[in-house]
Amino acid sequence: QVQLVESGGGLVQPGGSLRLSCTASGSVSSITTMGWYRQAPGKERELVASITKGGSTNYADSVKGRLTIARDNARNKGNLQRNSLQPWDTDVYYCNAEVRKVINVEGASVNIQYWGLGTLVTVSA
Repeated sequence: QVQLVESGGGLVQPGGSLRLSCTASGSVSSITTMGWYRQAPGKERELVASITKGGSTNYADSVKGRLTIARDNARNKGNLQRNSLQPWDTDVYYCNAEVRKVINVEGASVNIQYWGLGTLVTVSA
């Protein structure tokens, strides 16, 4: 089991910046990929950015150049630095952790997703 707690959301003016943090606890050594997703009311949750244990990153095209994802494996933390925020960036942001679990002696595995409760980011003047 992995537990995730987000922090850093809040109100920011257009053009401003915000740093979101995610602290993981539990079976943290089994986490492979950490990521951030956003979700608007009535819409599906969508990927913003992700980072593997080795540091490889993946960013959504809509936000490239305006954010940086980082990970501190020693402290079990993931961070998302958002810059040049605009009103359409307003959403609830969720931390995600993917865990690879081996399910049999042949080494077959499944990926299990864990989620935080989310943190609201509001961009408004």
